[in-house]
Order: sequence, then structure tokens, then C-alpha cells
Amino acid sequence: MRSWISLATTLLLALALAACGGAPKRGYLDGASLPAPDTTTASGAYEGGTDYRIGAQDLLEISVFGVDELNRTARVNSNGQISLPLVGGIMAGGRTIPELEQELAARYADGFLQNPQVSVFVKEFTSQRVTLEGAVKKPGIYPLTGRTSLLQAIAMAEGLEELADLQGVVLFRQVNGQRMAAAFDMVAVRNGTAPDPQVYGDDIIVVERSGSKSTLREFLRSVPAFALFLAI
Repeated sequence: MRSWISLATTLLLALALAACGGAPKRGYLDGASLPAPDTTTASGAYEGGTDYRIGAQDLLEISVFGVDELNRTARVNSNGQISLPLVGGIMAGGRTIPELEQELAARYADGFLQNPQVSVFVKEFTSQRVTLEGAVKKPGIYPLTGRTSLLQAIAMAEGLEELADLQGVVLFRQVNGQRMAAAFDMVAVRNGTAPDPQVYGDDIIVVERSGSKSTLREFLRSVPAFALFLAI
């Protein structure tokens, strides 16, 4: 309950500053350019918001051009390693796709193949999961299977309930050691007048129900949703 009250107070302050023409507090970020959460650098995902870095339990499809016998589907173990024919154990965790492709090509070229062309595809991004709660049809924890937007994440939970508040969608994330949140108006997101942000592993998306009596619901009823990421 205290966290919801803190969120409501922070968001109200941001609106007051905006209404008075004041500059936003440090840590306020436009929803169109939300940073990656702290966890991405430790467990994989888009370090710095750019190249994906492989994480534990990701499922990789590895192919060597012209050598079908070496094509494999491999699950990254908890130590970040995969095991492949001829070359044995390889550290995949923490590497980008191009980095792993180069490492595998070098290993196969060392006494096995001439000029090997290795391709790596992430079939399941199992190391990255997002939680959806509240007024979605199937609340739960879902694996991210690539770059995923807020709308796409909600679709994984089979969409919003009939009683969902379209202006009551809140995204929680840990950034630079702070728990942060952004409220989104899904009508505006759907029609393109508000950003549809990328979601990351460990994000939590909460959808309020119309008419609910929670502190967050009462707050969202009194002010418009907006795509600013705020420390709470």
C-alpha cells in the first residue's frame, strides 16, 4: 500500500511541475526512451539498450553452413555454457550473437573446418521474463522471445479484460538502483500518439480495473496517464 501511495504522490508532483512550467526532477524519463533495467547487464538481454547478450536458459539454434551434422539446438546452462560437437564446452552467456558466432567459427577453424560460416539464432529468450498482473485475461510470468513492446506483452497475456482501465496501465522497472514506474494510456499507445515502450526481463506490468477502490485506481481516476518514468 505504501508503494502505491508513494507512486501517486510522485506522479502528482510531476504533473504539478508540468502544469507550472517547471523542469522535471532528475530521474524523469520520457516513455519513448526508457533505459534498460539493471538486471540486463547481469543476466543477458540488451546491455545498454543495444545488442542482445545471451543469458542462462536461453535456447540457441546453431548452424554451420554446408555441414548439417554440426547443426544443433542448445540450451545455455546456469553457468552460461553450451556444449557442441568437436569443440566441447563454450561460454555463451554474456556474449552478443555476433561474438558467439565469431568464437564458434574460430573454434571450428582450429583443425576441423576451412572457413566455417556459423549462424546463431536465439529461439527462446528464456532468461528474460516479464510479469503481467491485474486486469489482463491471463496474468502470469511470460518469457520474452525477442524485442517486445508494451502492447505485445499485453497480447501475450491474451489482452485486457473488459473492465480494464485503458488509462491505468503501469510499468515498473529497476533502473540505476531505483524502482521506477510509468503510467500509460493504452488508447493513445494504440493510436500512435503515445510511445509503445520496449519491455525487458524483470519488468512488472500492472493493469488496473475500472471502478476499483485501490489507491492507484483512485489516483489514476484523478489525473491523465502519461508516459514518464519516475522514481518511486
